[in-house]
Amino acid sequence: MNASLTPSRITINQPAPVANEIRDDIVLDCKVKEIHYGDFLAVRDSNVPIARKQITGFIGPSGCGKSTVLRSLNRMNDLIDTFRFDGQVTYHGKDIYASDVDPVVVRRYIGMVFQQPNPFSMSIFDNVAFGLKLNRFKGDTHEKVEKALRGAALWDEVKGKLKNSGLSLSGGQQQRLCIARAIATEPEVLLMDEPCSALDPIATRQVEELMLELKENFAVALVTHNMQQATRVADKTAFFGVDMSAGGRTGYLVEMGETSQIFNHPREQLTREYVAGEFS
Repeated sequence: MNASLTPSRITINQPAPVANEIRDDIVLDCKVKEIHYGDFLAVRDSNVPIARKQITGFIGPSGCGKSTVLRSLNRMNDLIDTFRFDGQVTYHGKDIYASDVDPVVVRRYIGMVFQQPNPFSMSIFDNVAFGLKLNRFKGDTHEKVEKALRGAALWDEVKGKLKNSGLSLSGGQQQRLCIARAIATEPEVLLMDEPCSALDPIATRQVEELMLELKENFAVALVTHNMQQATRVADKTAFFGVDMSAGGRTGYLVEMGETSQIFNHPREQLTREYVAGEFS
C-alpha cells in the first residue's frame, strides 16, 4: 500500500489533477456508473458531489440505493464480499478506490454514523477514544475525548460519568456518543445513515440541531426517509428513484439541487410526485 497521509487529506501516488478540474468547495465527488451486489445491479448513473460546510441530503423511496451510495463514499461496502463498484469517488481529487489506497485510511478522513445507535460495551470515555487508539494517536487523548464530546453537544451531560458504560445512556445520548466517536479522529467528511430513525422527536430535534453545528466543521452527507428533516437541515438534496424497467429494482439519481428547489420547484416529474407524497 502506497497511500500516505497529510494533515487534511489522503495523498495517493498518482498524477495530480489539472488545475481548475476540481471545485474548491467539493471535498468528495462521487460518480457512480454501476454498483453491483453479485449479479444484482443496485445503483446506476448517480453523480453526487459533497461540499464543505454543507449538509447534502439523500432522499428517495425504499430500495433506491441511498444507503448503498452513502456507504460507497468511505468504502464501507467493501466489507460485503459480493459488492462491486464501477465509477470513481474522489477525495480532494484522489480516487479512494485506487488499488494503493487502504480503506481504513479512507475511513479515518470520512467518518460514519449509522442508523441505530451502536455504542460499544465499554465506558463513555473508551467509546470516544476507540478510533484514536485504533489510529495510534500519540497526543493528549483526554483532551481529544473532551473536544469530541463537546462537539457532539454531550460533554455537559456526561463529564461526571466518563467511566460509566456507553450503554447506560439514553437513545439520543447514545447516538450523540456515536457522533462524538466519529468526529474524535477529526475527519473532514461525516456520513450519516438515517441517524434519527430510532429516536424520539425530542432526541431527533437535538441531533438535527447538532447536524447544523457540525456542518461548520465538516462536509455532511445525510440519508433520510424523513422529507421534513431534509427540508430542515439539508442545503442540497439528491433525490434517488427506482428503475424497474429490467424487472429488478435499480436505484439512480433523478435530480439534485438546492433543497428549496427540489421541494418547491423540482425539474423532474418523478421528483414532483415524490415530494407531493404520491408514492413512498
